[in-house]
Amino acid sequence: MKYLSSPRYYLPCILILLLTALPLFVTSPYYLHIITMVFFWAYLATAWNIVGGFAGQLSLGHGVYVAAGAYTSSLIFVNLGISPWLGMIIGGLVAAVLGIIVGYPTLRLKGAYYALATVGFAEGFRVILVNTEQIGSWKTGGAEGFMIPLLGNAPQHMQFMSKVPYYYLILVLFIIIIFVSSWINRSKMGYYLTALREDEDAALALGINTTRIKLVAAALSAFFSGIGGVYYAQLIRYLEPNAIAGAMMSNQIVFLAIIGGRGTVLGPALGGVLLTILGEITRVLFGQIMGLHLFLYGILVVLFVIFKPKGLIEFMKNLYETLIQVLEGRRAEGARKGFIGVEERNN
Repeated sequence: MKYLSSPRYYLPCILILLLTALPLFVTSPYYLHIITMVFFWAYLATAWNIVGGFAGQLSLGHGVYVAAGAYTSSLIFVNLGISPWLGMIIGGLVAAVLGIIVGYPTLRLKGAYYALATVGFAEGFRVILVNTEQIGSWKTGGAEGFMIPLLGNAPQHMQFMSKVPYYYLILVLFIIIIFVSSWINRSKMGYYLTALREDEDAALALGINTTRIKLVAAALSAFFSGIGGVYYAQLIRYLEPNAIAGAMMSNQIVFLAIIGGRGTVLGPALGGVLLTILGEITRVLFGQIMGLHLFLYGILVVLFVIFKPKGLIEFMKNLYETLIQVLEGRRAEGARKGFIGVEERNN
């Protein structure tokens, strides 16, 4: 337990404890919902980062995977009675398969061509959702959207009358995606992804199967995005094709990751937290101007790409290291005084 005396270990533990205790202090359902959405966006940005940041593939259509997970779990829940808890896995797998189907032809493209291909696929998927009112005997709602029936307080079906369980659920999902990202970043797969992101031709020359490794990253990213979609469906209980599969969803995920610091473990999460708060503030102050927060995100993306290409995480990392050094200095000073005190008593 000696290592817990180091601020590098106890500071993250304190942060997790504070987040766990947060509902004790934030009792308003409105504010708790906003905090929940903050972690939801941070989760999606981190999931996108697996292929968009680590692999350097600028996907502009991740709303498709969110929608795939949301619609899959909701349809099998309403029509077959399968619990959304199991639907999370099924929805995630459907999104992962979709990611492989989309990725197999498009990941062979480079730069803007890949980005444009993902935009085209996402738009096509959205139009299909808008114009499809039912699949066989299963109603999807088409342009009117799909309503998930409210069952009241039904934890077995991931429905709660309080916002608190939704908060803890997204907190757990957020911690899981951070651990997965950290594992990928430190694994052999992470090194392969970094190599192809920096120079794909050089990675090929080193014997890395770049197409295969990109497909794996795309499938993982789509899987976790699909799980996010299942969570969103149960939280909002209404799926509107333009909102969940449209450009606004896909673009916002990318903006958060780029501004926070794509290609890093915590950068997209940081961008998700800070910019979602900024978005909520603009909605409160300028609610009559729809989409203003996306306009601000666009300006910030331009500024960060020009002046701070590594994102907000670079500044926060320097701030964190400074705090660690200060705490380590105080810890060493305390130990030194304690040692001198023992020496004086012995003499």
